[in-house]
Amino acid sequence: MYAVIKTGGKQYRVAEGESLRIEKVKGEPGDKIVFDHVLMLGGDEPTVGKPTVPGAKVEAQILAQDRAKKIIVFKFKRRKNYRRKQGHRQPYTELQITSISAG
Repeated sequence: MYAVIKTGGKQYRVAEGESLRIEKVKGEPGDKIVFDHVLMLGGDEPTVGKPTVPGAKVEAQILAQDRAKKIIVFKFKRRKNYRRKQGHRQPYTELQITSISAG
């Protein structure tokens, strides 16, 4: 069984036992999180929500709170002596999906 959840303005296809990185959510490693915005439940008989599936929920456990690798943002305009260099590290939360229930 799999589910499509919505968090942080994005949608993720998750299955039980898999781990994934999402936009940062509050919590410490070891805490449990429940996602109520389940857009679809898949399997033998797929269920599509309007917009969400009533009573469905996905439970996950936080594995880590970290920041991604640094990316470099470099702005440049030729012949104008304009150069700006900036780095950015996006925070994320790593999750382990523990259970998917249809409700």
